Amino acid sequence: MAKPADTRTAGRKPVAKATRSAAETEKIRAALAARRDELRAEYDRTLSEITELQRDRLTDSAGDDQADTGTKTFEREQEISLANSILERSTQVERALERLDEGGYGWCERCGNPIPVERLAAFPSATLCVTCKQLEERR
Repeated sequence: MAKPADTRTAGRKPVAKATRSAAETEKIRAALAARRDELRAEYDRTLSEITELQRDRLTDSAGDDQADTGTKTFEREQEISLANSILERSTQVERALERLDEGGYGWCERCGNPIPVERLAAFPSATLCVTCKQLEERR
């Protein structure tokens, strides 16, 4: 029995992937690793700050009314959301490093076309070309 055609790749010409020099690959790897390390440090700092703020809130909650409690809860949720955002960006950089090792870095995961260098310079962990990203955002 024949496999159904993949609608994402149907009618698309395969693009030959150009190879990078070892120097280019190492330059990209160093930049991604440095960004990953920055994000990890920022995440650790943020968690430290959240823990300290939480400790302060627990010791300074006597006499709080409902509005104070609600404000503290909102602030805590905002801080946790910020930490999760940093962790997500760190995960994206890790994934970019994996794609670099596998030879897929710089190529769109949806259409297989090269991701423009300008996009990678602005967003080094990009997995989609501009066209595919625009289509994804419209959905």
